[in-house]
Amino acid sequence: MQIGALVAAVVVVAGVAIGVAVGSSSSGKGSTSTTSPAATGALAPSGVGVNQASTSSRGVSATSINVVFPISNLTSLSSNFGFAGDAEFGVQKQAIDTFVNQINLTGGINGRDIKPMVVNFDPTNEAQMRSLCKQWTEGSPAAFAVIDGLGDWTGDDQLCVTQEGHTPFIGEWTTVPTWTAAAAPYLWWTGPDQARVLDTLVQWAKGAKLIGGDRKLGIVVGDRTSDQSALNSYLLPYLHAAGISNPVIETLPSEASDTAATTAAAPLVVQRLQADGVNSVIPLVPFNALFPYLAAENQQQYYPKLLLSDYESSVSAALGLIPIPYEKELDGQEGITTLTLGGVDGPTALVGPGGYDKGVQNCYDIWHAANPNPIPGQTLINGEAASPYIEEQGPIAGWCQGIELFAAAAKKAGPNLNRRTFVQAMSKITNFEGTYSPNLNFGPSTFAGPSEYQVVELHNNVPATSLCHLTYQKIAQGTCWVTKQTWKPLAGG
Repeated sequence: MQIGALVAAVVVVAGVAIGVAVGSSSSGKGSTSTTSPAATGALAPSGVGVNQASTSSRGVSATSINVVFPISNLTSLSSNFGFAGDAEFGVQKQAIDTFVNQINLTGGINGRDIKPMVVNFDPTNEAQMRSLCKQWTEGSPAAFAVIDGLGDWTGDDQLCVTQEGHTPFIGEWTTVPTWTAAAAPYLWWTGPDQARVLDTLVQWAKGAKLIGGDRKLGIVVGDRTSDQSALNSYLLPYLHAAGISNPVIETLPSEASDTAATTAAAPLVVQRLQADGVNSVIPLVPFNALFPYLAAENQQQYYPKLLLSDYESSVSAALGLIPIPYEKELDGQEGITTLTLGGVDGPTALVGPGGYDKGVQNCYDIWHAANPNPIPGQTLINGEAASPYIEEQGPIAGWCQGIELFAAAAKKAGPNLNRRTFVQAMSKITNFEGTYSPNLNFGPSTFAGPSEYQVVELHNNVPATSLCHLTYQKIAQGTCWVTKQTWKPLAGG
């Protein structure tokens, strides 16, 4: 599966934003929350079923529905962690307005307009995020739901909205299902359930003979609540069931505020892995910890097999880090992903077969009708702006997916829209044509939509080869995913 140079840039930025945001919010030691269960290092018991949800219609009037759209401020993140921006990140509000207006102009939600509440926030400022959550769920103006198209609202702050505030939330960032269980039935993910990802990763890696036998496995895990839960409650039991015992476990500081500590610890982690003879490594860390870990591998010329996945987007983040700066560490590495990256950044009308997937094509049609001109800053071809397009895995497609999913459920809820009718409707959404993943399927106890995965290999395409196709803009791709195994069901379904 190919990925254009522009998409690669977006994936890296999105990976950083997601990883940094998680690091700032999902570990107990860094949280200012006193009521969130994750703040004490343990999640609360399961929530309630969809039929026991609140019947509150807070945020809904006879003519409108208040919906929050939080937009992460990437300026501080880029200065702290050194990544470049992307043209589409500058038009996020325009994207939200475009897709909301399309719904409102075509009848709204059973006669009600979506009233967007677009809020900029700093994902490294936990106090601000919690204050905003309380404002939306308890203050004024009242919010009926929160939609996070890119996965920047994370960890404890998702639980603040859902478990504490009993407010529906649709978002891209995910972790293990103890989060959705604690927040049930208000927390719904457009990204994959990370327990299913880890289960699938173990089964694939054993089948591919990348773990087991004479191979020694290492795990690099973050110190956040979500990472430790993923390790102890899910990954280690899956490995035990597969006959893999006593992996070498190394912990890295993973908070966004732990930059110095992470940088100092990474070389020591790599030294110990190498000394123990580890030749396969599973990373369970966000990008802000993965990057210094790879830097330490580079410094010590240690190149184990990395078992990449959608856990904290390690497979997609890695794609953006070759050939510069980590070609030796990442070229040829493999992993599993629920992401598509299966076409090119071009509408079917321009490129024919192999263009956008159906969900992205729908988003493009809506976007292009309202915004016929190229986005400022998009790639130039021969000195002229390219034909208007949106990136298959970019911010516009992410916001479109979240908004369209919310609208589908809200319409299905009928004229009596309240929290209970909404989550009941969400539990009946199946075969929804996604953008980042091929389709989304939910249920009364299925809160993460993606249900299929593919196995991919990272490939450095410098100099260019036929493995990485050209985009419709005729620009050779510097890197790509090469499909090793086509779509199969995730484990644990």
